[in-house]
Amino acid sequence: MKKIVSSIILFFTLFALSLQPVAAQVQLSESARVTLLTASPWYEAVYSLFGHTAIRVQDDITGVDAVFNYGYFDSSQPRFIYHFVRGKTDYVLGVTTYQQFVLEYGYKGQEVVEQELNLTPQEKQELFDALQINALPENCGYRYNYFFDNCATRPRDMVERYTRGAIEYPPTQEGQSFRDLIHEHVSHSPWTRFGIDLIIGSGADREIDVREKMYIPSYLMNSFEGAIIHLNDSTSNRPLISHSSVLLPGNPELNQPGKRFPVTPLGAGIILLLLTLLLSLWQTARLNKIRLLQWFDTFLFGLVGLGGIIVFVLMYFSEHPATNPNWNLAWINPIALLAAILFWSNRAEKAVNIYHIINFAVVLLFLLLWWLIPQQLPLETIPFALCLTLRSGANLLMFRNERIKNRRYVSSRTLKRRWGI
Repeated sequence: MKKIVSSIILFFTLFALSLQPVAAQVQLSESARVTLLTASPWYEAVYSLFGHTAIRVQDDITGVDAVFNYGYFDSSQPRFIYHFVRGKTDYVLGVTTYQQFVLEYGYKGQEVVEQELNLTPQEKQELFDALQINALPENCGYRYNYFFDNCATRPRDMVERYTRGAIEYPPTQEGQSFRDLIHEHVSHSPWTRFGIDLIIGSGADREIDVREKMYIPSYLMNSFEGAIIHLNDSTSNRPLISHSSVLLPGNPELNQPGKRFPVTPLGAGIILLLLTLLLSLWQTARLNKIRLLQWFDTFLFGLVGLGGIIVFVLMYFSEHPATNPNWNLAWINPIALLAAILFWSNRAEKAVNIYHIINFAVVLLFLLLWWLIPQQLPLETIPFALCLTLRSGANLLMFRNERIKNRRYVSSRTLKRRWGI
């Protein structure tokens, strides 16, 4: 029910955006305020797990109270999922009233912190004018990039561009990577974390600087809080933020992580590994083909193949950053889906045998060189990869036994023929 009502609110917000023209150029008064609004994570959607950022321009004298929000996108666009996977999603800068902003985020139960920017009247005016121009229909769209160009980095860039002087940000914790910051915000959902770890590659593991961390709204907020604007005259230096306050308190009853799935990815991997081990031992003990194992292999390798298609597309056909190289492709690859189909063809027995040889060698090498791979791989990968190794190994053993059995049968017939039996 909460998701339905939230969708209705979002629909009317977008509808209001389409009807609301950008205001004509307004001369702000001396008392005008420009603030940064930072919303806490919302746990009902993956794209909201990292929070949100917007810019508010308020002037009681002229009646301006607008919120500039770079986080709008239209999921109803044709082939939206396809374009999203390809990294070709376009976001837009939308302008709403402050009341609309408070209604939406208050309903979701998100905390909103407001930081007043310590700008001169001229800087406020230039920033406001630039935001209005940016919000025009012909200018509002931009190609979204979740690390380098998103709803948090856009407000930062606008503030930096129209602030006279260089902004110095306080240092943050050293040794953090893009992946580390993602883990901080998805720690409540092990399956979300596991899925993200599978699709982003080694590029997400490099150490990032203060500005690069600002793709996360909370890091942008904290960096702005301690930032200093440096002018040519050192005596004129001033803090970037003059005042901060909690605009909307968070409501844990409305906004809190949902119940975790009872089985974690690591637990599921271990269960699957034990099941694979038992079935493989049963198969090798009977030394013959079992239809149940054929169905099991189809499910296992088919699922891995489907995941491999996603990883492969993100690596070679996507504009998303940090998806190539991705060492997970060594075990989760699209060829497994083709193999799952060939398992049911008697004519493809030789091709399947070759696949199992290559898969066994590659995945085993992947596991043996685990700690040397230049990518932070999820621990849950190990039991899943072991399942593939076990099944390929067991099938190779069955192929070998069947070949030996056929060879003995042919040799026996040849000897009998020679002896005239």
